[in-house]
Amino acid sequence: MDRPTHTPEDLAAVRRLLGYIGEDPDREGLLETPARFLKAWEEYTRGYRMNPEDILKSFEDGAQSVDEMVIVRDIPVYSLCEHHLAPFFGKAHVGYVPDKRILGLSKISRLVEIFGRRLQVQERLTNQIADALDHNLKALGVAVVIECRHMCMESRGVRHTGTATVTSALRGSIKTNADTRREFLSLIGR
Repeated sequence: MDRPTHTPEDLAAVRRLLGYIGEDPDREGLLETPARFLKAWEEYTRGYRMNPEDILKSFEDGAQSVDEMVIVRDIPVYSLCEHHLAPFFGKAHVGYVPDKRILGLSKISRLVEIFGRRLQVQERLTNQIADALDHNLKALGVAVVIECRHMCMESRGVRHTGTATVTSALRGSIKTNADTRREFLSLIGR
């Protein structure tokens, strides 16, 4: 994963932002802030430099007789709202019904990380994870439920703290079969 290099123009842009909010970018405590800010944003947005197909390698070995749901619950989600560049965070619950192939469990968490570490809206994030699993794994069914708190809503605007936004994306048998859908929702505690 290539890291961007900070140009003098990049650093100057952050200095201008500090000045815009009323700060003195030459104040001792802020002298190294432009470089730190850019380094932090590299981390927040590293998903742009990652390709889901690179991590979604599936296996037949171990998948024999596996026809029940596989779920990874409570995956941490950290992202940035594309409208306000404010953080949103919470948990993702991702499941699939295998069709002769399984994934390494860490791959599901990594997939959430790849799409989460981009400027996002939660609705798109949920669908991107489901679509990537559906396309690459060719499972019988895929389900993604994400629950997040959005600082663009909690720290500005309506300022309603503690509210959670819940989104879901269902594919295949989890969408079309009510019993399978109920099983997924039950197993994630919903």
